Amino acid sequence: MKIDAALSCANLSEVPIVVQAAEAIGFDAVWTSETQHEAFLPLPLVAEHTQHIQFGTAIAVAFARSPTILAHTAWDLAAQSGGRFILGLGTQVKAHVERRFGMKWEPPAPKLREMILALRAIWDCWQNGTPLNFRGEFYRLTLMTPFFNPGPIQTPHVPIFIAGVNTGLCRLAGELADGFHVHPFHTARYLRESVLPAIEAGAAKTGRTRRDVQLAAPVFAVTDDAEREMVRAQVSFYASTPSYRGVLEHHGWGEVGERLSRLASRGQWSEMPREISDEMLAEFAIAGTPSELPARLHAKYAGLLDRVTLYAPFVPGENDERWRALAAGIHQVTDTNVPAF
Repeated sequence: MKIDAALSCANLSEVPIVVQAAEAIGFDAVWTSETQHEAFLPLPLVAEHTQHIQFGTAIAVAFARSPTILAHTAWDLAAQSGGRFILGLGTQVKAHVERRFGMKWEPPAPKLREMILALRAIWDCWQNGTPLNFRGEFYRLTLMTPFFNPGPIQTPHVPIFIAGVNTGLCRLAGELADGFHVHPFHTARYLRESVLPAIEAGAAKTGRTRRDVQLAAPVFAVTDDAEREMVRAQVSFYASTPSYRGVLEHHGWGEVGERLSRLASRGQWSEMPREISDEMLAEFAIAGTPSELPARLHAKYAGLLDRVTLYAPFVPGENDERWRALAAGIHQVTDTNVPAF
């Protein structure tokens, strides 16, 4: 199991300081997200100011970009970093794709499948000189003249992770992707009984196994009462989203999700956390002292997740010793245990 960090910087000038600190702490990777800032813009700075830590997007919105734009960005980052870059893509939901990005909404799983195949066709063209001739339902790519071809690089395999909650995208990850970004709104039972079987079913279609797909996820950790209530509020927010209802229904909590959706539609945000019981919170979060977290993370997720990121962002100078102990503890407990799959 690897321990990663969420990269959260208010401006680009902070990136070198943060990522150098993350590498010194012992994190295995840092991830950007597409929320208040563009996901790719910090990454050349990550590549430039670190030596060995991996880095990637968790996630960049796939349907806000063309395959060729993504291919160029990923190719340059892979070349600059010596192969440390991971391309993480997500579909987002219809309202955001149409109203936030101004793009056309189409069936997400089939379109993302084509996106992955198109990216690999473009990279094959650049690396091996294969004529570009990708023809799909959503993308048609048949033109790549030498003027626009960057040519081969020393690290041509760019890992592609995709993100999702429901089983359709899990199957796609198993079939084609190098990894799967699990949504933070998950439980170990949902991973074991829903996510992994879907990934294995997808992998079987292409002669692969679970071992061919890394699973990465942000996880909620609770070490004191204040954190417990912050996590309860965040869980209630995610649980109010209808497209995430399957996780609740898997535990028989569908009615809780319906109540939360009604509260959210009325803007009654302060009333939502009380719908999340302590029993529910125990399924969505790990509780313990900082020194107990490594063993408890491993006990809960061994065989289910290959990479974990605490939901709280890493901020240099805040709890550095706690982060360092967590990274060292995860590596130690992983090195002394046999993988469960």
